[in-house]
Amino acid sequence: MSPVLFVTGTGTEVGKTLTTAAVAALAPGPVAVLKPGQTGLGPDEPGDVDEVARLAGPSVRTVELARYPEPLAPETAARRAGLPALDPDDVARTVAGLAAEYDTVLVEGAGGLLVRYDERGRTLADQALACRRLGLEVEFLLVAAAGLGTLNATALTAEALRHRGLPLRGVVIGCWPAEPDLATRCNLADLPTAAGAPLLGALPSGAAAHTPATFRPFAEAAIAPSLGGSWDAAAFAATHHPA
Repeated sequence: MSPVLFVTGTGTEVGKTLTTAAVAALAPGPVAVLKPGQTGLGPDEPGDVDEVARLAGPSVRTVELARYPEPLAPETAARRAGLPALDPDDVARTVAGLAAEYDTVLVEGAGGLLVRYDERGRTLADQALACRRLGLEVEFLLVAAAGLGTLNATALTAEALRHRGLPLRGVVIGCWPAEPDLATRCNLADLPTAAGAPLLGALPSGAAAHTPATFRPFAEAAIAPSLGGSWDAAAFAATHHPA
């Protein structure tokens, strides 16, 4: 059984959903994607798992456990809506059920790693630890912003994972700009150092505009071989080497 891959970010709106879709599109065998908590959407609005299914294809199984209407941290949104918060053990049981059926299971978090999901302050990291208690192997993929300020957020997230004994498989830049500035280009070398893990991809801006027919080749060119793509970190860094 492959490790369950938890996808977290250095913050919100850094490209977690597009990265999740890219990894799902490239994964061999049956794939399931779980979004434990979706915030900021009404009952009938398409959520992150719907975007994953649109881009990665209908063969990807998608599951959403809880939805809260206000665009807030899951615990805050649940409390304000008077809805039940997510329990890590419930998430873990769902993950275990999916892992028994699917070769690849991806779990996309909300916001960053330590965003609160319940009144006890439990987080996506606690959901991963609950999976481990059920005997599942878990890893994390960190989606980072490209530009100035990302190194600190990346280092803090990596340190929080190490403190909990949770392995970080690598970092993906969730949105690589068409015209990267100096800090962005320097970050290609500095992000792996900050994370203590390899750079495993850089998704060019505009990824959401792709159709299912064009998304897979796009993902393959933007994601490293260890995640099913052909992206070469060294060649990409050389192309964007700061003067």
